Amino acid sequence: MGGRATSTCCARRSAGSSSSPGRYTLLDRSGADALLPLCAERGVAILAAGVYQGGALLDEGADSPAARRIRAACDRRGVPLRAAAVQFPFRHPAVAAVVVGARSAAEMAQSAALLEHPIPPALWDDLA
Repeated sequence: MGGRATSTCCARRSAGSSSSPGRYTLLDRSGADALLPLCAERGVAILAAGVYQGGALLDEGADSPAARRIRAACDRRGVPLRAAAVQFPFRHPAVAAVVVGARSAAEMAQSAALLEHPIPPALWDDLA
């Protein structure tokens, strides 16, 4: 869904590694410090998947304290939580595409529309 490059990155854990490569979503930014900068440095594009965190960043699923805080910030700025979740990964230059699931053509069209929803820069400041 939305793309800026054609290469992809598959990060693997080495046999002796105990840490996962990381994610980059509104709830989990563990990939921001090491994985994404390394991919950007090497010219490797990232496909961001799981941007809704297994439903935790869907309006009806935002029940953890962190998800409620994100939803409240989106509500204050008039931004659908789903739009923020879909657009957030593109804030890192290594992210070339966001992958979302859809059960129908209508859901895919809705996801495409969320990519175009205007998000004020102040929201990203609120969520930093």
